[in-house]
Amino acid sequence: MKLALSHCLILPVLAAASLCSVAALASDGGPERAPHQRAAAAAESEARVIVKLRADSTLMKALSASSGAASGSAAAPTHAQALGSRLGLKLSDGRALGPRTQVIKGAGLSSRELADQLAAQPDVEYAVVDGRIHALALPNDPLYAAGQTGANVPAVGQWYLRAPTATGTTITSTSDILASINAEAAWAITNGSSQVVVADLDTGVRFDHPDLTSKLLPGYDFITSTSTSNDGDGRDADASDPGDFGCGETTSSWHGTQTAGIIGAATNNGVGMASVGHDVMVMPLRVLGCGGGFDSDIQAAMQWAVGISVPGLPANTHPAKVLNMSLGASGACSSAYADTFAQVNAAGAVAVVAAGNDGLAVGTPANCAGAIAVAGLRHAGTKVGYSDLGPQIALAAPAGNCVNNTGTCVYPLLTTANSGTTTPVAGAAGAIYTGSGDNASLGTSFSAPMVSGTAALMFSVNPGLSPASVLAQLKATTRPFPNAGAPAIQLVTNGPLVAVPNCTAPTGTAQASECYCTTSTCGAGMLDVAAAVSSVATLNAKIDLPSTSVVAGTAVTIDGLGSNAAVGQAIASYAWSTSDPTIATITPSTTSPGSATLTPIKPGTVTITLAVTDSTGQTASTSTVVTVTDGSATNTTIPTNPSTPSSGDSGGGGAMSLGWLLGWLASVIGVWVVTPRPQRRRA
Repeated sequence: MKLALSHCLILPVLAAASLCSVAALASDGGPERAPHQRAAAAAESEARVIVKLRADSTLMKALSASSGAASGSAAAPTHAQALGSRLGLKLSDGRALGPRTQVIKGAGLSSRELADQLAAQPDVEYAVVDGRIHALALPNDPLYAAGQTGANVPAVGQWYLRAPTATGTTITSTSDILASINAEAAWAITNGSSQVVVADLDTGVRFDHPDLTSKLLPGYDFITSTSTSNDGDGRDADASDPGDFGCGETTSSWHGTQTAGIIGAATNNGVGMASVGHDVMVMPLRVLGCGGGFDSDIQAAMQWAVGISVPGLPANTHPAKVLNMSLGASGACSSAYADTFAQVNAAGAVAVVAAGNDGLAVGTPANCAGAIAVAGLRHAGTKVGYSDLGPQIALAAPAGNCVNNTGTCVYPLLTTANSGTTTPVAGAAGAIYTGSGDNASLGTSFSAPMVSGTAALMFSVNPGLSPASVLAQLKATTRPFPNAGAPAIQLVTNGPLVAVPNCTAPTGTAQASECYCTTSTCGAGMLDVAAAVSSVATLNAKIDLPSTSVVAGTAVTIDGLGSNAAVGQAIASYAWSTSDPTIATITPSTTSPGSATLTPIKPGTVTITLAVTDSTGQTASTSTVVTVTDGSATNTTIPTNPSTPSSGDSGGGGAMSLGWLLGWLASVIGVWVVTPRPQRRRA
């Protein structure tokens, strides 16, 4: 059974009442990936603790007596001297927060140490670190912000990642953005972990894109048919996308590069775009070529992705926790897919699948048990006309829409791409970002990666999550769909304006117009990344280092600033250790808590451990094995692409032409004639 490339998912598909025409945007940055920019806590110049005394404590009784009961006013608590005398410490009173609560300051010890000593006093109800809260830092990627200028750039930037501009279930303005996924607040909890891998089952990827090159594992090419591979061979270790034109298509989509960018493009590197997953790694698995891909290749890739042995293939040394599958076809879930999804879940991984773009019942494999199916929304939170729907949908996320019939597309989904028409343009010259033009990214293909990136952040803050827990929390933390206020629409070309209807159960006729989502048609609600991540966040230690192979005599900076605490808590201390100080030593930074200097001494292997303690005294730890060499050989944790095809390689594609789109819109909207799906289309 062969999956043909679905025009609607692979390339931009415009919403039912929206057509637009725009051009590509060239990259303006270099290939380096900057480290995450989580704000480091300032070094403590004094210990600060919030202390609340018990109402019946000796100190409170003494304070009450001294203040004079007749006056009717309670004195502010000033217990630093008394508590300091008991502990043998010089303490001073800080601001009072209530009749029994105050800040107490000290010197010569950390806030955590002072809090522990004060909490042990019988008079004290609680003592907690008076920690710092930082303003949420936004990504410095130039295409992220709103207010973009230029004909090729969406004016709203990466609108879909930000917090909604309006809340509630009523749309009050045509510019209300209710569907954006609130990723910014999630990044205040975690930037993701490089130990969490998302396998992107797609057309392969362009390894030379500057926003992806540092974020990609080598992956694998699973396409067995040389007639569809477009790279002249069968299965091999090169997951590069040679182009998917051919088989009736005249252009290439660079679809895998687009989905990979939404999942995990390098963020805070001052280049291009931001991604949902920030620091998570992406492993491209090439399963789609000219005309699509075979079920057998896709199922083999699903198994291999999670570490299941596949005959004839090398072992996967980077098993994925999340599979992104922006692909599909019509029909029921087969026994083979059902079995494969069960194996993926049993391995502890989740598979996120795009619903499809025909306005019909969700197809396969999104309709399989074990799949997290994702429907597509307009910016305002209503179902975008082309999105498939049905009870198998788990939740919905932005799919992109234009809102205008002429001019530049207003709400596309900006992401990474290549400027090649058929075969790729190599290097930085070919690295572009989809904008508000002919290459605008629209479709449920791009809704699914947002959920995949979210699931990866959830695993980053809680590695022990089960697939069932991930699905349950994704659904439980959604925001409700809007159900009123959308501007009137035309159900038929040149027809009268009518109120936006509710989405209904799918039939053989496409629901190609905007409609109000329900929980039986578009899933539990709208994706909220911050709510999903915060609902599962636990204390978690994370080590960031440039490489697991270092050279003797060359010191490197490492840090644990990517570690996170449970929501409402803060990390109070970082403790570094090494298993063999004769091979390498660690010196904690005196100015940036959480950072340290690793000094390799002689060749060998050594285990680096970081233990973090939160403001409640809970601890968590993680370890990484580092190899110290003499400088004659190196080995990094992020292997580079094994081979990149030249621009002369043959290609193939599933790009959707504007003419095809116009024909589709005319048939499903203008005269309400059902357009049968090709036999095996991608979703």
